[in-house]
Amino acid sequence: MAALHILCRDCGWTASAAECPDRCRRCGSPRLVAHEELDTLSIAHVDCDAFYASIEKRDDPSLRDRPLIIGGGVRGVVSTCCYIARQFGVRSAMPMFTARKLCPDAVVIPPDMAKYVKASREVRLLMDKLTPLVEPLSIDEAFLDLGGTQALHKATPAEVLAGFARDVEAAVGITISVGLSHNKFLAKIASDLDKPRGFALIGKAETLGFLARQPVDLIYGVGKVFAEILRKDGFDTIGQLQQTAPEDLMRRYGETGARLARLSRGEDLRAVSIDGEMKTVSSETTFNTDIATFEELSTELLALSERLSERLKAKSLVGDTVTLKLKSAGFRLRTRSRQLMISTQLANVLYETGRQLLAREMDGTAFRLIGIGISGLSEAEGDDPVDLIEPSIARKAAAERAMDQVRTRFGRDAVVRGKLYGRRKSRQNEDKIEEGKPK
Repeated sequence: MAALHILCRDCGWTASAAECPDRCRRCGSPRLVAHEELDTLSIAHVDCDAFYASIEKRDDPSLRDRPLIIGGGVRGVVSTCCYIARQFGVRSAMPMFTARKLCPDAVVIPPDMAKYVKASREVRLLMDKLTPLVEPLSIDEAFLDLGGTQALHKATPAEVLAGFARDVEAAVGITISVGLSHNKFLAKIASDLDKPRGFALIGKAETLGFLARQPVDLIYGVGKVFAEILRKDGFDTIGQLQQTAPEDLMRRYGETGARLARLSRGEDLRAVSIDGEMKTVSSETTFNTDIATFEELSTELLALSERLSERLKAKSLVGDTVTLKLKSAGFRLRTRSRQLMISTQLANVLYETGRQLLAREMDGTAFRLIGIGISGLSEAEGDDPVDLIEPSIARKAAAERAMDQVRTRFGRDAVVRGKLYGRRKSRQNEDKIEEGKPK
């Protein structure tokens, strides 16, 4: 039997032994990690624990021992919740009325995205000190490749990550969970094994055996509907997929079958990509009461387009594909996209494109959510080139940039478009901005 490599997550003590002691020999902490491959694994997935809720509890200690839900509104959904609230069955994306029934004593706080983005950037700065290979997935999680960094840090990736977790707690005031393995697929699974404040590993030697025991829906992309299809076909565990020839899975499920065959065996050749930092930026809002009229929906769309444009301009980005998102009163989702001839960051272009897409969806359906996003992002170079296509667009662009200058000096409420005067206050929360790479 190979010796176990042992690491104390609290003080960094390391050792090798046939068995892992109950406590650290140096500091007495029970938070030890022991694994035969501890010193060789280098692909990590880092996930902030209940990110929004953790930040709110950090800033208000009176919330520390109370169930906390980030969200709000009568018709809204849960953005996230703390682990105390999760014990009552509350989950992200759950309707707020359901969450309140499950946990009536919970404190409910609307999201404060500016505060969460600030904390996310602080965590990212600490990540960048570990390795140049950081691939953010969202505001609160990322992949890291620490292969080849041992000489720089004079420590193994596991030791570096344990120190990183301590640094995040000390500097940012939140906790993280770390998954460490030999590829991205397994590292992401590992980060969920020991939450919160976790540190879990999946080594090469144990990959097949570990996965064989897991349910099929552990594979990313296998949702409830597809998992039920797999179970009806006789696949309850990943081990049953492992025992099936890849050709048979492909005949049943096409390209998805080939993916199932690879992932069931823990095969993932994707590299940690620094180019994957941001693929989409979007803004959406949920209404307290459903809206069915084009005028009201287009007014909300204009407000969202302005918020989206502000974010693009702040980050010096342009995009070439506009996507409209609608969710009906019956929770049916519609997404419609249009590719632009030239990339843009202008609110007017975003709005007019989204408005045209919206007009085609006006069939009497009442909607509870509307959103607009843009993808195909690249760095902006000077003024938006769409300004030059047509004189009328150029005039609107010039007016918009003049508005930007006034807002920069006097605040975003200094200039309000006429269409937005009297805008109904039926939103579940402030317009939500999301950005990131699809997972």
